[in-house]
Amino acid sequence: MNDNTQKNNQNVLASPKARKFARELGVDVKDIVGTERLGRVIEKDIKEFVSSKINKNFSKKNEKEIIKIKNEYEHAEFGEVEIKEISRIKKIAVPHLVNSWTSIPHVTNHDEADITEMEEFRNSLTDIYTGEKKKITPLAFIIKAVVSSLKKFPSFNSSIDDIENGKIILKKYFHIGIAVDTPNGLMVPKIRDVDKKNINQISKELKKVSDDCRNLKIDKKEFFGGSITITSLGGIGGSFFTPIINYPEVAILGIGRSYKKQLFINEKFVPRTILPLSLSYDHRIIDGAEAARFNNDLKDNLGSNFAYKLAI
Repeated sequence: MNDNTQKNNQNVLASPKARKFARELGVDVKDIVGTERLGRVIEKDIKEFVSSKINKNFSKKNEKEIIKIKNEYEHAEFGEVEIKEISRIKKIAVPHLVNSWTSIPHVTNHDEADITEMEEFRNSLTDIYTGEKKKITPLAFIIKAVVSSLKKFPSFNSSIDDIENGKIILKKYFHIGIAVDTPNGLMVPKIRDVDKKNINQISKELKKVSDDCRNLKIDKKEFFGGSITITSLGGIGGSFFTPIINYPEVAILGIGRSYKKQLFINEKFVPRTILPLSLSYDHRIIDGAEAARFNNDLKDNLGSNFAYKLAI
């Protein structure tokens, strides 16, 4: 270590113990952003710095190894095959999905929400002028419930583009991404300012953005600037799964198909409508306990007091 490096290191606030720890790991303390008062570097900062470097190197190494892997035999050697072009939308999605999966430490919490009362209410909705039944999907209610939970748990409505410098971006807006299944591939447009809209407005906008995606009439900008994404398999089937976070968001909520389940309530079994939930989150900023609390709040918003919780 030369004289200039020693002087620079001395200007960094850190205890002798922290400096020793950094030297043992081969780390220069001046490269680390301290999280304590006046930017003081502590052992935790050093561990996180080293961890981020390891993850970066591992991702790069993995990427190179994946590129190098090739089949020893051609598929056609084993029988008839057909080669088709991948859709343009799927080609665009590939690098984003790979980046999200390899750079974000995903954890998924699975849970179930009792939506019996909500579904009874939704199925009873009629037009006040025609008397016809309103076609409002459960997703409109779920979107509203998610926003209510985001207000209580702001870390779920954040981005950590600059995490290496200890920065987190907390969003004050509530733009919910909705995964739309189209013949050309999956698209994720945003429903803007959900906190300022009622269930009817959300339902109409859901239909509009879905139609725009399927007809390829949606603006590119509508795929950016989200708070959190919701991906629903309810119309197709399935229960729990592991949705991939839509970077630069830090969480995504997967919805399965609702089903009837016998629950023991007040000394007897009663049929209830249950909704499977799969919440994937970025473990760098959200821990398991916070995710469990988020799920509990979301279940409460969709539960028997949903009308009060969502101000319907």
